[in-house]
Amino acid sequence: MTDADNDKIVKVVELNAPISRVWNALTDHEEFGQWFRVSLDQPFEAGVKSTGQMTYPGHEDVAWVAYIERMEPERLFSFRWYDSDEGSTEQSEGQPGLLVEFRLEEVPDGMRLTITESGFSALPDPRRIEAMRSNEEGWNIQADNLTEHLSA
Repeated sequence: MTDADNDKIVKVVELNAPISRVWNALTDHEEFGQWFRVSLDQPFEAGVKSTGQMTYPGHEDVAWVAYIERMEPERLFSFRWYDSDEGSTEQSEGQPGLLVEFRLEEVPDGMRLTITESGFSALPDPRRIEAMRSNEEGWNIQADNLTEHLSA
């Protein structure tokens, strides 16, 4: 769901898996790479830059550059990444990047994962509108990839 007023995308996924299993799928860089379709160069670590190469069909030429913000076990994993379509995947002054948060919470039938991506207002129009549309579609695909990965 795109929230135009708050300039963010929110995707809620109900998963029939233990929270520890979902946490591992999100924060183990190799497992994350399997379902997200990215080859990462190093493990995730809060405060550290994460690099790699996308392996998602049609996006193999896109570099992965993110800065891991928070890793609160079985609760919150977040990173900032940059709009590669603007020609730069590196953080630059005045460009805070898009913040992606994975929030985990237990529910009676498993767990709820809330994926929030925010920071689109920093992008220039019309790029902002296109990025929100494209990224919303991307999170729908990635949520399906994660669900499939966890059921395998």
